Amino acid sequence: MLLEYLETVNAALSIQEVWDAHVKAMKRFGFEKLLYGFSRHKTESTFGNRHDNLMLSNHDQAYLGPYIDGGLFIHAPMVNWARENVGACSWAWVQENYDKLTEREKEVVAFNRRMGVVAGYTISFRDVSSRAKGAIGLCAPPGVSQEEVEEIWRRHGRVIVQMNNVAHLKLTSLPFASLRKPLTARQREVLEWVGEGKTIRDIATIMGLTRATVEKHLRLAREALEVETTAQAVYKAAFQNQIFVLDPSRIPNEPKVGNPILS
Repeated sequence: MLLEYLETVNAALSIQEVWDAHVKAMKRFGFEKLLYGFSRHKTESTFGNRHDNLMLSNHDQAYLGPYIDGGLFIHAPMVNWARENVGACSWAWVQENYDKLTEREKEVVAFNRRMGVVAGYTISFRDVSSRAKGAIGLCAPPGVSQEEVEEIWRRHGRVIVQMNNVAHLKLTSLPFASLRKPLTARQREVLEWVGEGKTIRDIATIMGLTRATVEKHLRLAREALEVETTAQAVYKAAFQNQIFVLDPSRIPNEPKVGNPILS
């Protein structure tokens, strides 16, 4: 299973492909619900604008509505643990440290209990930037105890951690469009030329456009990325892997080896 998983994730060209493969793989270990989050804009007190972050989950909307949209995750004990730590942590940590939790954290614990989110593990990834933080919560189905999860972890924990590390590295390397107005091909191209150090006049000549048209594409790109300056636009687009992206249709197919994990 591990080799097939690695082949599938390595060959994936989109976040959705990686996520679908990862959900199926973790379900085989007994973790039916996953919640992944990644921010490149972490500060001491926040994870930055939520709309700039990558968040993936197969929890139902009844849970995600209050937890994500309602902002409960900001006060979740395991999220706060992940903010300050790297590695894997059993959800038994919550009960072991319950008396030390804030009232807001205890409210999140009570919500999770009502929703059946009580047994699992959290993995906090080691990122190369002090502003970046990624983590994933692996949740066992209702009725499965933390003791049963600990037995799963005893047998498969090291493999599970490494599979999640691979998925995290792949997810953060792929284009992430959180944009309400996705960048057009022209907008991406002009931002790429700006990133190469070209002037407006240079870009107009290279692309065969007028300077006014180039400036229009840059303005629309700034609006789509919700930034004020072109420098900020290049910075944000680069962080989200929105520029200098290979066209998947031009990538040659690799020969398939073995049976793919996706059915």
